[in-house]
Amino acid sequence: MNRVNRIDALFAQLKSDGRSAMIAYITGGDPTLEASAQIAIAMEQSGVDLLELGIPFSDPLADGATIQAAAGRALAAGASVQGILNLIREIRKTSQIPIVLFAYLNPIYIYGFEKFQEDAAAAGADGLLLLDLPPQEAARNAELASNHGLKAIRLIAPTTPPERLREITDAAEGFIYYVSREGVTGEQSSLSTDIAERVAAIRSLTKVPVAVGFGISNPEQAATVAGLADGVVVGSAIVRRISEVGDTPELASKIADFVRPIAKAVHGTTPGIV
Repeated sequence: MNRVNRIDALFAQLKSDGRSAMIAYITGGDPTLEASAQIAIAMEQSGVDLLELGIPFSDPLADGATIQAAAGRALAAGASVQGILNLIREIRKTSQIPIVLFAYLNPIYIYGFEKFQEDAAAAGADGLLLLDLPPQEAARNAELASNHGLKAIRLIAPTTPPERLREITDAAEGFIYYVSREGVTGEQSSLSTDIAERVAAIRSLTKVPVAVGFGISNPEQAATVAGLADGVVVGSAIVRRISEVGDTPELASKIADFVRPIAKAVHGTTPGIV
């Protein structure tokens, strides 16, 4: 019997509740796989609705220095694709939080693309975002197109041309990740000024929820974005604090303390009302 994907169930509930999703990114295995599981559970308890879990890669060109360093730490600690799948299984022992895997194509293709998607779905993942796989390439290859129930999360950037925007929205599922700035990931002192316009343009083409990320790092920024979009993504700010605290007994609780006021700001803002 097919179950409703956790991502779809989450956004349906949030729409009913009239609020946006608090989405948090961490790099799996930073500083250790065990610590990542503890952080994930602590963040959920602090208000995170959806977890983006990065599979560490040695050449993460779409990421800024903070997440690049996290990938290096995770790989040095022994993280692997199989280790990340085991991490999901560990999280699933106590949590049903939706999980989207963030990955580059190379390590997944080496693992075996179809086998990876089958194993990831079996482990408890709900979606997959491949940072360096254009959707038209996936459509041309049966192995790449098969997803075993994982939602294929698509990225849209400020520079995405209109014809490509239509192509991406037509193939979108789960939610669309709107990258609010050009360049690589990283915290920003201010938000882009055209988020409302860009989100409105995407929404005019699809009913799939739109989440906004890249640079959001504090409750004030999160509340602003929550008033414009269906989800708010916080990544580099969390990853930086993981690096600052390090592999200590209080790591999970300190990350939870950081995330809690951001989640509260997101949940206290009604989408469409800034």
